Amino acid sequence: MRPLDSAGAAEVPEPGLRLADDAPQGAIEEPAAAEAGGTPGPGRCWLFGSSPCEAKKKAPCPGLGLFYTLLSAFLFSVASLFVKKVQDVHAVEISAFRCVFQMLVIIPCLIYRKTGFIGPKGQRIFLFLRGVLGSTAMILLYYAFQATSLADATVITFSSPVFTSIFACIFLKEKYSPWDALFTVFTITGVILIVRPPFLFGASAAGRGDSYSLHLKGTIAAVTHAVFAALTLVILRKMGKSVDYFLSIWYYVILGLLESIIVLFIIGEWSLPYCGLDRLFLILIGLFGLGGQVFLTKAIQIEKAGPVAIMKTMDVVFAFIFQIIFFNDVPTWWTVGGALCVIASSTGAAVRKWCQGSK
Repeated sequence: MRPLDSAGAAEVPEPGLRLADDAPQGAIEEPAAAEAGGTPGPGRCWLFGSSPCEAKKKAPCPGLGLFYTLLSAFLFSVASLFVKKVQDVHAVEISAFRCVFQMLVIIPCLIYRKTGFIGPKGQRIFLFLRGVLGSTAMILLYYAFQATSLADATVITFSSPVFTSIFACIFLKEKYSPWDALFTVFTITGVILIVRPPFLFGASAAGRGDSYSLHLKGTIAAVTHAVFAALTLVILRKMGKSVDYFLSIWYYVILGLLESIIVLFIIGEWSLPYCGLDRLFLILIGLFGLGGQVFLTKAIQIEKAGPVAIMKTMDVVFAFIFQIIFFNDVPTWWTVGGALCVIASSTGAAVRKWCQGSK
C-alpha cells in the first residue's frame, strides 16, 4: 500500500523513470504500486489481477482507469485523514498496525502464486533495501500527517518525482534533461512557499507562533519521505520484472513491522489505543489504504501513464477539502501557491513523458 502513503506509500512510478510497462508518473503514498503494471506472474490473484486470456476477452470501459484513479485518490486521502485524527497513537505504532493488516493479505497471495518468501538470490539485497527505505518512508509520512497540516504534508509528498529524476540519473544513468531541472525548480519553490522559513519570509510570515517548530519537523519528515520514496522507486526500477510484485510488498511489510517494533521499544511509545474510536481508525487506515492500492493498481493496468498521473493530483484537492471540513483549517495563500507549483511540476513531468511515449 501507499505510504499514505502515497508509502509505504505511497507508494506509483515517477516521471524520472522510464518504465516499460506504462505505469503512471505521479507522486504517491505507496511506492510498491509502481510494479503493478508489470507481468502479474503465474496464476491469478483474487485481489489484484486477472489472467492474460481474460484481459484479451474483455476491453476496459473508456474512462474506467481514470475513475479508478479518482477513487484511489479519495481512499488514500481518507486514510490520511484517519492518520491525522489518531493523535494519541504514535506514527510508528500506526505503521506497525498497518503492516500487520497488510501482512494478512500478502501471505495468502504469496502462497497462491508459489513465489516463496525470500526472492531470487541476486535480488535479495535490493529487496532488503526496498523494504527498509519503503517502511521508513511510511513512518515519516505518518509523522508528517500528525505534525503538520494535512494539505501541507500531502503537497510536499508530490515532490518525490524530482528526487526520482535525480537518483535515476545518478544510479541508473538515465538522462536528466533541462525540463527535469525546470520541474525541480518549480517543486523547490513550492516547498519553500509551504515551509516559509523565517530567514526568508520573516517571523511574522510563518504565522504559526509556537507551533512553527512542529510544522517544520513535519515538513522535514515529509521531504525525507519523498526522498526515501524516490530511492525506493529507483530500486524497484533496478529490479524490474525479475521480482514478483507481492514479494516486493512482503519485504516492505515484514521489514516495516520489525523496524516499527524496534523503534517503539527504543522510544517507549508502545501502547494500545485508549478509546474504541482510535482502534476503529486504525482498522479503517488499513482498509482504506488497501482499497486505494487496489484501485490504483487496476488503473495502472488499463490506463496510460499521463492521464493517471494527472488525475492522481486529486490527492491534493481532497486533502484541502478534508482539512477545511474536519479541522476547520483554511490553507493560507502561501500553501495554495506552493501546491500549485508542486502540482504544476508533477503534471508537467507526467505530460512530457506521456507525449514522449505516444510518439
